[in-house]
Amino acid sequence: MNIIIIIPIVLGWLAALLVNYLSDVLPATRKLTSPTCQQCAAKSAWTDYLLLKGCVACGKTRSWRTWLVQLLGVAASLYIWFVPPNKLGYWLGFILLIYLAVVFVIDVEHRLVLHPVSIFGAFLSLGIGYLYRGFLPTILGGVVGFGIMFLLYYLGVLFARWSSRRKGAEIEEGDALGFGDVILAGVLGLLLGYPAIIGGILTAILAAGAFSILLIIGMFITKRYEAFTAIPYAPFLILGALALLYW
Repeated sequence: MNIIIIIPIVLGWLAALLVNYLSDVLPATRKLTSPTCQQCAAKSAWTDYLLLKGCVACGKTRSWRTWLVQLLGVAASLYIWFVPPNKLGYWLGFILLIYLAVVFVIDVEHRLVLHPVSIFGAFLSLGIGYLYRGFLPTILGGVVGFGIMFLLYYLGVLFARWSSRRKGAEIEEGDALGFGDVILAGVLGLLLGYPAIIGGILTAILAAGAFSILLIIGMFITKRYEAFTAIPYAPFLILGALALLYW
């Protein structure tokens, strides 16, 4: 085996450690702090955390997400090493992938798109967009991405209000579509530019729709159907962007 293949493997493993760390601490503290046990909140020694050891205080082992992210991090690093994304190349594509992975994991686990993460993503996407397609298509992509998702967000709010009045149900406006998703669409618009962001959002909508249908079928089969079941939307926006950037 060519020894150079060790480079993307090591980089992928280290990047996955960073993704796991940020996904563990940011939802709880909104800042960079020492990692803590998700079960007993005891502080973890950095050496134990980085070596993926369980909690010394309560004995809880690391979650399946930790190991899945580590494996996917190595696989993704290897993939873009040998098949670098269009224009971006390995290194810029690698940094971008770390950002997108953090957003993905946090939204799946907590249904949150954190504003500090979005701000970082906006600067990163603005720089990438300006570098590869110029100022106007980049800014226009951000405006269009934000505008489309804001319209969908507002329509969701109106529907939630109407349904709540009609059925007397307790439905929070954010259940329809989180405003963090609107901001993320603007960030991805800066990244993809105009008109590519339209294709990215359409891909996300189709993917989310297909997933929702499968989810409803699964809930009916298991007799656990609940109306207005919310799903994290950021992963679908990210998948739409990845489809255009990496494949």
